[in-house]
Amino acid sequence: MRNSKAHTKTLKKKLNKCKTIFYAYNDVQFKYGDVLDNRKDIVEIKCNVKIDCELGDSYTSDFYCVKENVEIMIRECLYKNILLKPMNVKMLDASRKYRLSKGVTDWGIVLNEEEWCSKIRKFFD
Repeated sequence: MRNSKAHTKTLKKKLNKCKTIFYAYNDVQFKYGDVLDNRKDIVEIKCNVKIDCELGDSYTSDFYCVKENVEIMIRECLYKNILLKPMNVKMLDASRKYRLSKGVTDWGIVLNEEEWCSKIRKFFD
């Protein structure tokens, strides 16, 4: 999740399962776009999708994916060294709560290192 009004590095490319040009705002998001594009269970990818949460209307989720079984999957991408900064925790929690309130059951965080994934799940459970 990120503030869409923030000015950061921007990378772009075409993903086969995305109808628009994919804009990534960090290397984790950029690389994970390829992972999602290559997954057989993902039929459509939307990037940087706006959410309406208590933090305001200028925030977006990194990936909004539609699976073959029509289940929605949300992924937020960031670097592990900034994960526990208070504003990031607030943004991630707002994203999770918003998406869960909309019926999304597959919400997750993608980090630049795999070993952190289990620690993250415990933190947000």
